[in-house]
Amino acid sequence: MRRLVAIAITIAACWFAASRANGAEIRVPEKAVAGQDLSIATGGSGEGTLLLVGPGEVIKHKITLGQNAEIKGEELKHAGRWIAIVRGGSPQSQVFWVEPGKPANLSFLARPSRVPVNRPSVISGFVFTFDKFQNLVVDPTPITFTLSVGGTGASQNVTTKNGVAWVRSSSAKKAGSAQFVAKVGDVTVTRVVQQVASDPCNLRMHIASRNKDRVTVQTDPIRDCTGNPVPDGTIVTFIETDQTGRSVVDARIKKGIATAELPASSNAHITVASGVVLGNELNVGGGE
Repeated sequence: MRRLVAIAITIAACWFAASRANGAEIRVPEKAVAGQDLSIATGGSGEGTLLLVGPGEVIKHKITLGQNAEIKGEELKHAGRWIAIVRGGSPQSQVFWVEPGKPANLSFLARPSRVPVNRPSVISGFVFTFDKFQNLVVDPTPITFTLSVGGTGASQNVTTKNGVAWVRSSSAKKAGSAQFVAKVGDVTVTRVVQQVASDPCNLRMHIASRNKDRVTVQTDPIRDCTGNPVPDGTIVTFIETDQTGRSVVDARIKKGIATAELPASSNAHITVASGVVLGNELNVGGGE
């Protein structure tokens, strides 16, 4: 019995040593990075072939067994799971992983491209981080978002999660072309968000002129509640009501004001509105 046990122990020891010897035929580094040189140790002697099988490509090199096989960084472009296979003598293989390199490119989406001023959390920005070979960089990476218009702005720092970072920002009080910037290290990407005036505020009109047939009404310069001129082309509606019925004129803002001609009346009531915003009212013929 003791002899059988000794034989079993000897066989197991030989198998373990052989396994370790076979495993030493090829050694890959614990960490590889896309775009960086890679050295793979091989055992044995004579000529052999090294195959690197990775995402979407296969790299093939003739090698001398027992020496390190050197792989140039420009060959190793794709991050992910790779298999190193040595042919020549006893075939050996090892699995290793290639990580993305440092962030070198940003994919930056900004929505929407046009927003009213002074609106909370109305602008969204999304950033995806890639290395120079377009591998998604999944390691947490700090991103700086900046939204500025007219020399004033605000910044937010966000760390990516699984390669993406996003932020919501409020529009500024001043209309204009806002520069929405995402930055990581020396990489900067800019998007333009057009900020336009919000709804008119303190809408007022007055009588510009009148005669026996027509009365011309005109608004004061139309601005939003933060003082931005409302864009030309915005519709302003004038309504005149008298004993004969109603007259409605939709006028577009031109150079900051809107003008309408209405029928003359001995006693008429005139109102003005733009969207849901109501302005002052005038009584014509019966006194203002």
